[in-house]
Amino acid sequence: MRVLLIVYDNDSYISWLPLGTAYIAAACLQAGHEVKIYNQDVYHWPESHLTDLLNKERYDVVGISACGGYYQYQKTLKLSEAINRAKFRPFFVLGAQLAAPEPAYFLAKTHADAVVIGEGDITIVKLLEAIEHKRSLHTVKGIAFLENGQCIQTPRQELIEDIDSIPFPAWRLFPMDLYSLLRTPHITRSERSMMVIAGRGCTFKCNFCYRMDEGFRGRSSENIVEEIKILMKDYFINYIDLNDELTMSSIPRITDLCECIIKNKLNIKWSCNGRLNYAKPEVLKLMKKAGCVHIGYGIESLDEQALRNMNKCLTVKQITSGIENTLKAGISPGFNIIFGNIGETRESLQKAVDFLLKYDDHSQMRTIRPVTPYPGSPLYYYAIEQGLLKDVADFYENKHVNSDLLAVNFTNLTDDEFYQALYEANYTLLTNYHSWQQKSMEEELRNLYFKKDVTFRGFRHT
Repeated sequence: MRVLLIVYDNDSYISWLPLGTAYIAAACLQAGHEVKIYNQDVYHWPESHLTDLLNKERYDVVGISACGGYYQYQKTLKLSEAINRAKFRPFFVLGAQLAAPEPAYFLAKTHADAVVIGEGDITIVKLLEAIEHKRSLHTVKGIAFLENGQCIQTPRQELIEDIDSIPFPAWRLFPMDLYSLLRTPHITRSERSMMVIAGRGCTFKCNFCYRMDEGFRGRSSENIVEEIKILMKDYFINYIDLNDELTMSSIPRITDLCECIIKNKLNIKWSCNGRLNYAKPEVLKLMKKAGCVHIGYGIESLDEQALRNMNKCLTVKQITSGIENTLKAGISPGFNIIFGNIGETRESLQKAVDFLLKYDDHSQMRTIRPVTPYPGSPLYYYAIEQGLLKDVADFYENKHVNSDLLAVNFTNLTDDEFYQALYEANYTLLTNYHSWQQKSMEEELRNLYFKKDVTFRGFRHT
């Protein structure tokens, strides 16, 4: 089968490697299919270019993978229109978090032939087999499709328990030299970075998070290191962004990974996502030794009641201790905070601002966004139950128009009061960030002209 996988234009100068698509491509290649990647994210082609391509070249299947978001929603609709206009329209598949929670809506909206729900590595291969041999879609687990106007959803595909058995991403199909130029915290101008997924899933269940599959499955440290070695050898990568949901899923797991990196003498920088209740001094010391320079933490709130309401399984004491430990270890913490979850107030927001100012290490610009009840999350269904949201159409067509604007207001503030509070908070944070940037550049000037700093390379962005 000839398969075209679309990577949509996300309006970025340099994008992340689309790892989900790269894994799907690898599964298709392993099954003997021909795969081509349509890199709209790199070339910024208009949607008409896709229609022209499908009119000129024959493909059996075309697929779009998109996460849930207002921008991704609009791009998927535009790309769907382009596919449906094609003279030789292939079998059209949607995948990932955008369509999976509400497949009936997206099948009707995009006129796609099938939605893959959940982990797609096995499902896409089974779907291609069914299409190639003209078997009923009812025989394929883990998909949804329309039949006589009704949405049919087949039983879920069993999860891949041994994820070490999954083939590595199909890097050779992608412009790796471009993706490796993406800048990450504490990367130098000459270093090349790449994303790696160390595990699938998460051990926690926050109310704002939508995950298609339950539980957590981690790769072995040896398997992760094997992938990193290939990236280092074939693509000259020396900075790894472990970009799975929760690399620090437990203390024994992150300890084993660090020891494996050290044992193999990889000598790389790396970053990951972590949990503050696991941010213990001895763990962080080992992570630093293994090359870790940045840990992204999902703090979300500095309000105890709000943390309980969102089922964060963290306390303010744990958050504070974890951040202090991280800074002491010489690792930059990522401060991810949102505002507007159930029970939050102006005071909650001020606590967050005060915290960010107190522990700012200036490695990243930080702002605070409103919480968004993405379809499939517990918060989404709560919003519907409370009459704050009608359905998925209301969410994407009326409510979720920008990630920095309210989709649903769960607080006792009016919308205008909410925006005024966020304006003041982010004005303070941005002023602090740019004030430090100015001081830093002033110091560079002094060193250049008064200390004759010969290492100066010009005022330029990284």
